[in-house]
Amino acid sequence: MLSKKLEKALNDQIRIEAESSQVYLSMASWAEVQGLEGVAGFMYGHSDEERLHMLKLVKYVNERGGHAKISTLSAPKTEFGSFQKMFQELYDHEIFVSKSINDLVHICLEEKDYATHNFLQWYVAEQIEEEALARTVLDKINLIGNDKGGLYLFDRDVQLISVESAASGPQP
Repeated sequence: MLSKKLEKALNDQIRIEAESSQVYLSMASWAEVQGLEGVAGFMYGHSDEERLHMLKLVKYVNERGGHAKISTLSAPKTEFGSFQKMFQELYDHEIFVSKSINDLVHICLEEKDYATHNFLQWYVAEQIEEEALARTVLDKINLIGNDKGGLYLFDRDVQLISVESAASGPQP
């Protein structure tokens, strides 16, 4: 049985994962309008992945005797200025999500809820991967700068990253 404090914290994380899905969906749409199909596909895939992260939490809360609540979401930005700025925001967002997961783990230890602590270890590992991926992509984008040819090649190559992450993605 989940404590009320942990149930509330998990519900907050459900909202964060749902908002993450929306952020990446908005980035996908912006990239698609800019003509970069590879980047758009990468972001659409990440949007789907974040939704699966949310569903996994919803099922867990309900199975542990809590009530997963679906709340209002903040609308994401729809303009990003440049791909460098967009990927910097993606990286910063992943850092934010990692902090949130770490705070959840801390609450688990305070509440002595070792089952939830164990459950959250998947999210801890996932965030390490997400941060590393976002940092790698951001580094590549910064390396390209304003080189249109480099951006074209990156857009093509990012589809491979998208396919690889989809193949190893989470199962709800």
